[in-house]
Amino acid sequence: MNFDKTMNFKFEREKDADSKKILKEVYDALLEKGYNPINQLVGYILSGDPTYITSHNDARNKIRAIERDELLEKLVKFYIGIDEQ
Repeated sequence: MNFDKTMNFKFEREKDADSKKILKEVYDALLEKGYNPINQLVGYILSGDPTYITSHNDARNKIRAIERDELLEKLVKFYIGIDEQ
């Protein structure tokens, strides 16, 4: 194994689509249970505490499939208008 080279990491488009789908499903589950989905998702992202997310429709397990740092990176890029290619 060669340890002299730097590895390059790139998100896969399929993974991006999965993350978006999961986030939407979690949002919908929170809404169905009467929570403010944005507040709950922000609480989860900031704290890492999965109890901010309802277990309704398996939302709590689904959100754990997305790394919080990955989610934050995508949100910031989207907000400032950077297209991932």
